[in-house]
Order: sequence, then structure tokens, then C-alpha cells
Amino acid sequence: MKTVESFTASLEYLFTDIDDTLTDEGHLGPEAYEALWKLHRSGIKVIPVTGRPAGWCEMIARMWPVAGVVGENGGFYFRYHQKKMIRNFYFDFETQAANREKLDRIQDQVLKEVPGCAIASDQFCRLMDLAVDFCEDVRPLPSDKVQKIVDVFKSHGAQAKVSSIHVNGWFGTYDKVTKSLQILDREFGVSATQAKQICGFVGDSPNDEPMFEYFPHSFAVANLSNFVSQLKSKPSYLASKKGGLGFVQIAEQILQSKTPISY
Repeated sequence: MKTVESFTASLEYLFTDIDDTLTDEGHLGPEAYEALWKLHRSGIKVIPVTGRPAGWCEMIARMWPVAGVVGENGGFYFRYHQKKMIRNFYFDFETQAANREKLDRIQDQVLKEVPGCAIASDQFCRLMDLAVDFCEDVRPLPSDKVQKIVDVFKSHGAQAKVSSIHVNGWFGTYDKVTKSLQILDREFGVSATQAKQICGFVGDSPNDEPMFEYFPHSFAVANLSNFVSQLKSKPSYLASKKGGLGFVQIAEQILQSKTPISY
């Protein structure tokens, strides 16, 4: 991984994780939020790509300086444009309901077999996945218990991804990359090939690995060091600062490298 300061390309879009990438100890600080505004004002379209739920994403798409948001690890994208909320889901509502029944069974098993974990407090506003908390509102669990949660999901044929706070599980072949490429294509006319040239991504944990692998212009904040040994695909650039301040460091370098628009 290279230092952030060695990045020199010009980006038009920036995807970013939220938890522990934009935030610090669960809070979105003024520096990171201002960095989002600076990117927005410069003409760079920011699109958060998060494991957080539909309820959060509705607010983010409407109120943050972003061009859209991909939520629940790729289960959908929301875009608030011209006073209209555009919602695009990977599955129709009938399939979502059927999957929820299966996820409910997984929930019962996880809570029974992994003492100390809990269902994420934001589960009530999720549509596509099940989020199991292993350190956000509970005492941090050891890695073997986190792996046990993952194993339960997989034993039911579900996908499972570990973030910095939750294990998120769902049914379906989608991930953060598939829905990110779809929002680019359907909403902005950017092809998958073009995306590799003009888009970047910022993340911090193993569930960001598909994005690190796909986008050549990929970045991580310094707290990725907690997970480097778990990654087969690493980001191209690493910030020296953690969380929100690391995002600020990355944003500043992206803005410095941006090619001025000529008229």
C-alpha cells in the first residue's frame, strides 16, 4: 500500500464506507462532514456505501451532501434527485419477505450459540439483511466468536461480511460493488470500465474488500491495520490517520489532485 500523498489521479466520484471511515467512536465529526461538503462543492460526487440500514440511508440520501447512497452492503441504492427519492432494490418485496423469515431463524440460532452478541440496535429499520453486533453496543467479542457468527450465516446458505462493528448477513449474490456499479450506470451513465478510471473508494474493514479489489483508486483509513492480515485484496493507498481524520486526509489529497474544470 502506498501513502495517500502519492495519489495523483483526478476523480469524479468517490464511494466511501461510513462506520469508522467517516466516523470516530460512532460520531461523525465536523472535520469529516466538512470534507464531504468540500468534495461536493468541488464537483466530486460522493456516494456512501455502507452496511447501515434503509432507515439511515433515507436520511443520508436526503440530507447529506451526497449524490446517492448504497445501503445494507449492496441490497439497494437510494438517490434523492429533483425532489424525488429514487429507491432501487436488488430483490422485490415478496423475495425480501421470504428472506426475512430465513434470517429470523438465523437470528434465533446466533443468539443461542454465541453468548455476548446482540442484534444490532438499528435492525428495526433494515429491509435486506441481519446485523449482529459484536462490539458497537456490547462488550467486544473475541475473533473466534465473531467467526462463529459468520459460520452460522454460511451454514444457512447466506452471505456474511464482517465490518468494524457488526457481522452482516443476507441472501443473494450482491455485494457493495454490484450495487455501486448499478447506481453509476443507471443514474449517471458511467460504465463499469469507466468506473475504474474516474471513481475512488475509501474503507476500513473486511466487508470493504470487494471495493478494494475492484477499484484501482482505493483508499483506507489507518484503522485498517486491525484487519490487514484478513485481507486478500488490499487498498492501493493508506492514510496515516484513523477514522474521520483519515478520511479528511484522503479527501484533501483527492481535491489537490483534481483536474480543474475548463470552460
